[in-house]
Amino acid sequence: MATSLNPYLNFRDTARQAMEFYQSVFGGELTLSTFGEFHASEDPAEADNIMHGQLETPDGFVLMGADTPRSMELATQSNVSVSLSGEDHAQLQGFWDKLADGATIVVPLAAAPWGATFGMLDDKFGTHWLVNIAPAGA
Repeated sequence: MATSLNPYLNFRDTARQAMEFYQSVFGGELTLSTFGEFHASEDPAEADNIMHGQLETPDGFVLMGADTPRSMELATQSNVSVSLSGEDHAQLQGFWDKLADGATIVVPLAAAPWGATFGMLDDKFGTHWLVNIAPAGA
């Protein structure tokens, strides 16, 4: 198996909804495991929370996420963004449109000085996304 680098997103009690939302955006197979299944939390209120979620998309993306237990701090600010980039304007525009549902648009998707179409948003779960659509043949 080759080494891979994958985004791993952390949530507080919303990982299931977030991962299901990302599956609706990107498609693919979603696997969810709860704290209860693995007896991994002393707090019965966390039994149905997601200990590990993994979305594998038809495009080869792997996105992971989990609920942070209440006993651990969850950072509300991050210096990490998830970036989507490529030349397939229709596909990336579609991803943008779906991610924008309930999102805060930071930079509208529009022509950028470097010749691409670029935008930034914070989705309804707080994940910061960058979308860069390169001109065809660039």
